[in-house]
Amino acid sequence: MPGRLFKLLALVSFLIFAFGFLCFYIIQTSSEQFLYDGIAQIKPCKTGIVLGTARKMANGTENLYFTYRINAAEELFKAGKVKFLILSGDNRVNSYNEPFEMREELLKKGIPDSCLIPDCAGLRTFDRMVRCHEIFGQDSVIVISQEFHNARAIYIAKHIGLIAVGYNAKKVTTQNAIKIKFREFFSRIKCILDLYVLDTKPQHLGEKIKVG
Repeated sequence: MPGRLFKLLALVSFLIFAFGFLCFYIIQTSSEQFLYDGIAQIKPCKTGIVLGTARKMANGTENLYFTYRINAAEELFKAGKVKFLILSGDNRVNSYNEPFEMREELLKKGIPDSCLIPDCAGLRTFDRMVRCHEIFGQDSVIVISQEFHNARAIYIAKHIGLIAVGYNAKKVTTQNAIKIKFREFFSRIKCILDLYVLDTKPQHLGEKIKVG
């Protein structure tokens, strides 16, 4: 009996990881032609969306994922590629507000407040992209995050009828790189299930918000 159970668990594990690698491959290959490292290659668009993350790591040190996304958003705006930036992130508790933290940093960099639109209901990437389209009324957008994150966001955008390209923030290699890759592996499985199996909806929609 223990041998049969072990074989069953091994088979289930194999199927999960095989499906995971398939999801990873599908999302990557479908999105990679829309991902850009160089700003000169990107056509201007009315709006960019910055995908939120915490400003600090759990140990209180600087989160480079956050810093590099903010830098990329600044570059995009100051190059005249976007006129407005949707700052979409988590704000489930009063002590944690990703859009507010992004707004603070971008204001320090000289981005006008009138060009910054917080989205405090962007609890996860799926919600952020759907809300960008349905709540903020955007038909096209430039997504600003790291390459792995942009690929998934663009895949979601294509599925919901939102035209999107990604401007890749600088890659992070020194902070939780293995943990992030592991989490992204399962995030892509969840992405495929959300879109094709579970018919997932954002946790919050609400009234439409005008950009500009």
